[in-house]
Amino acid sequence: MQHCDNTLPLLDNIGNASLAEKAKVFSVSDISRGIKLTLEQGYSNVSVKGEATSIKVHTSGHVYFALKDDTSVLDAICWKGNYLKVKIKPQDGMEIICTGKITTFPGRSKYQLVVDKIEIAGEGELLKQLEERKRRLAQEGLFAIERKKPLPFLPRKIGVITSPTGAVIKDILHRIEDRFPTHIMLWPVLVQGEAAAAQIANAVNGFNNLPESQRPDLLIVARGGGSLEDLWCFNEEIVVRAVAQSQIPVISAVGHETDTTLIDYAADRRAPTPTAAAEMAVPVRIDLLNMLNERFNRLQYGTFRYLENVKTANENLCIRLGTPTDFVNESLQRLDDWSERMTNSIGYLLNYRIGLFAQFSSRIRHPREIMSNAEQRLTQITTLWERSLKTVIKDCDNSLTTASKLLDGYSYNATLERGFAIVKTKDGKVISSRKDTSSQMPVNMVFADGEVTATID
Repeated sequence: MQHCDNTLPLLDNIGNASLAEKAKVFSVSDISRGIKLTLEQGYSNVSVKGEATSIKVHTSGHVYFALKDDTSVLDAICWKGNYLKVKIKPQDGMEIICTGKITTFPGRSKYQLVVDKIEIAGEGELLKQLEERKRRLAQEGLFAIERKKPLPFLPRKIGVITSPTGAVIKDILHRIEDRFPTHIMLWPVLVQGEAAAAQIANAVNGFNNLPESQRPDLLIVARGGGSLEDLWCFNEEIVVRAVAQSQIPVISAVGHETDTTLIDYAADRRAPTPTAAAEMAVPVRIDLLNMLNERFNRLQYGTFRYLENVKTANENLCIRLGTPTDFVNESLQRLDDWSERMTNSIGYLLNYRIGLFAQFSSRIRHPREIMSNAEQRLTQITTLWERSLKTVIKDCDNSLTTASKLLDGYSYNATLERGFAIVKTKDGKVISSRKDTSSQMPVNMVFADGEVTATID
C-alpha cells in the first residue's frame, strides 16, 4: 500500500490543541470530520493490493467489497459510475490492485477505500479469469464447430477492424494488393485500453447492420502482438459475443502465432498473424489466372478433339448410308417384296377363315333338336320331383304320428285319468307342497273331467 511517510497533523480545531487544552471537549461530528479530512489528505491517491472478498452489488449499483491479506482487512466501495467503467470486475478470491482514496464513513466510525480503478495483480489472475470465462462461453455454445461459417472464395468487399495508424493495416493492405486487389473497408478502433472492447464490438455489429449492398463479404479483426494485458480487450465478453453472432464470416488475427484470445475460438477462422489473415481472405490472382488459362487450354483442346471425333463419325455414317439412289432402289425392292407377301397373305387368310367356319358349322345343332332334348330332360326332372315329394310327405306324416303318441304319453292328463288331481290357488298358482297351504284357504282342484272348489280344513 502506497502512503505518506510523514505523520499528518490533524486540523487546527483538533490537532493544534496544546497540552493545556487537552481536556477540551469536541463533538462527535468534529472528530469525524477531522479524521476524514486527515485521511483524505494523506491518502488521496493510493494503490492497494489484496484479495477481494465479501463482494456485494447493491440495488443502487454501488459495489461493496473488502481487500484482505494475511493479517488485515480493508473495506472498499466502488461507486456505480466508476464500476461501469472499470475493465476488471472483482470476484471472490481474485487478487487485485485497487486505486483510489482512503476516506471515512462517519455514520459507522469506519474507514474505507473509494475505488476508481481495478487491475489484476499479476498475469496468473488474468489467466484464471480468462479460463473461467472461456469455460462459461463454451458451455453456451459460442465456440461450437457447427456455428462456423465458410469463408467466401473471392470476396468483393473485405471489412477490416483494427487501428488505422498501426503497421497491421499496412501489412493487410499490402498483402491483399499483392495477391488479389479488392475493395477494403476499414473501421478504425482502439485495439488496447478500456474503451477498445466496446469499439471493436460496435464495429462488428456496425458492419453487420449495413445495407446488404454495402455490407462486406468478410471481416478481419486484427492487431499486432502484445502482452496478455495488452490483448485483454479481445477477451472481453462483449467482443466475443459480437464475433460469434456475426452473420458475416470473421477471421481473427490478433497477436502473434503463439497468442490466443477468446475471439479466436468464436471467429469462423483463426489466422496466426494479420498477414496470414490477408492470405486466407483472398487467393493469389496470378495463380487463378494460370489455372484459368490451363483450364481454357484443356477446354479448347477437348473441344477440338470432340469436333474431330464428330467429323469422323459423320464420315463413317455417310459411308454406311450410301448414295440416295441406292437407298431409293433398296426401298422400292423392299416395297415390291412386301406387296407380294401381302397379296399371298390375304388369300391364305381367307382360306383359313373359310375352314374355321365350316368346322364350327358342323358342330352347331339344329334348334329343334335342342328343344326336343330339353323337353325330355324336363319330363325326367318332373317325374323325379313328384316321387320325391310323395316320399317326403309320407315321412313327415310318420314323424307327426310318433310325436303325438309321445306327447300323449308325457301329458299330465293321463295322470289325472288315473285318479290324481292338481291343487291350485284362486289365482291359478299350482300348490306343490303342504307348506304352501293354510287353514280355511280356498283352492281349486283340477280332475280329468273338470274342476271343483274346496276349502282346506
